[in-house]
Parts: sequence; C-alpha cells; structure tokens
Amino acid sequence: MSTFIFLLLQLSILAYAIVGGVFLAFSDFIMRSLAHTGGVGGVEAMQVINREVFRWIFMTLFLGMAAISASVAIYSGLNLTGTPGGFLILLGALVYLLGCFAVTVFFNVPMNEALAGMDLSSEGTREYWSETYLPRWTAWNTVRTIACLVSAALTLFGLIWLTQGQVSTS
Repeated sequence: MSTFIFLLLQLSILAYAIVGGVFLAFSDFIMRSLAHTGGVGGVEAMQVINREVFRWIFMTLFLGMAAISASVAIYSGLNLTGTPGGFLILLGALVYLLGCFAVTVFFNVPMNEALAGMDLSSEGTREYWSETYLPRWTAWNTVRTIACLVSAALTLFGLIWLTQGQVSTS
C-alpha cells in the first residue's frame, strides 16, 4: 500500500468520525432542543440551520467523503481483494456512501426542502414539524450517525489488519 493511500485512509477515518459527530449532536440533543421551542422557534431555527449548512467546512467534509469513499471503494475492490482488511475498508466506504450520503440525498434533504418553503405562522407547518419532520428526520439522521461511525470503525480495523499483515511479512 502506498503512503498516499495509507494517509488517505487515516484521514478518512477522522473525517467519517467528524461527520458522524455532527450528526450525533443533532440526534442526541439539537433536535430535542428544537422540539422544546414550541414549534415556531424550532422550525425557524431549522430553516436557518439548513441554509447555513452549505458553508464550506461541513460540506467539504460531507461531499468530499462521498467522492473519497467512492475512490476508496474502487481502489480496495481492485487492489485489496482477497484480504480481510481490504474487505473491511471496502465495506466502510460503501456504508458511508449508502448509509450517510444516500440517506441524506433521498430522505433528509427532501424533508429539509419541504420545511424551507413552509410558512412559520401556518398550523400545517407546526403539524408537519412535530408529527412528521422531527421524528422522521431524526430517525434518518440517526442512521447517518451510525453509518459514519461504522465507516470509521471498519476503515480503522481494515487499516490495522492490512498494516499488521505488512509488518509481519516484512
């Protein structure tokens, strides 16, 4: 394994964990706190959060890890096949792509877009917020959290397995 791939995998582990930590904060206490605002405050705050999330730091990590995960999946599928460590690394990349990125695109983002266009003073908005958005968005966000942390763990264990194999054969 090249030094570049070794460093890329180490940085991927950190990035998976950081993205997972952001999602964990939302599932653990941010959404619960917004739920206690009585509806309008939570909706308004979430509308602002959903606009502000497009700042470069989080989006660079989130989108960058999708591209890197796809590259890692291809690399490990072509070059690390037949090794348990390589399989774990491949699995870690696929878990991020499906459990984090795809869940975001197909579940969380559509709910965010629906919420963005809602009128704060509408009873329908408060009903959507409390009966649909909060429970479903948080559930899918928890899936993203777990996927990121599983990706970090699988990549870490795969990298350890690969490097131990290289050390013992050297």
